[in-house]
Amino acid sequence: MSDPISEYQRWKQQGQDLRANAKQAIEQRFRELLTEAVHLSEEYKSDFGKVLVPPPAVTAFRYKAGAKRPAPKAAVKKTAGVAPAKPVAAPKVEPAIAALIKKLAGAKAKLEAAKVAGTPTKNLEDKVYELEDDLRLAQSA
Repeated sequence: MSDPISEYQRWKQQGQDLRANAKQAIEQRFRELLTEAVHLSEEYKSDFGKVLVPPPAVTAFRYKAGAKRPAPKAAVKKTAGVAPAKPVAAPKVEPAIAALIKKLAGAKAKLEAAKVAGTPTKNLEDKVYELEDDLRLAQSA
């Protein structure tokens, strides 16, 4: 008859080995999926010009973009004697207004994501309204 203590220790060791192997396999699969997600996101952005929005349960998804390919330059038509028009400089925006615009854009993106996910949007709608109001006040001042 085998000793229950030694049998238990053997079983425990096998469980630890299996646990370590499973941990490595899960970590590897996770990295593969994230790499594939990054690839799909970059391909979607290059093809459609928009950024994919992760599901609402994902609160952060950041990655370092690889080397960007230079955008193709538009063919410049050369005409004799005509000077190219100088680009008009954009008006300078105050830092406070720029910050409000950035916050408003983020709040609107969160609102759209919540609408797509079907989650309650009342708080986000209120936040967007407050930021729009603050922006109007800042621009009128």
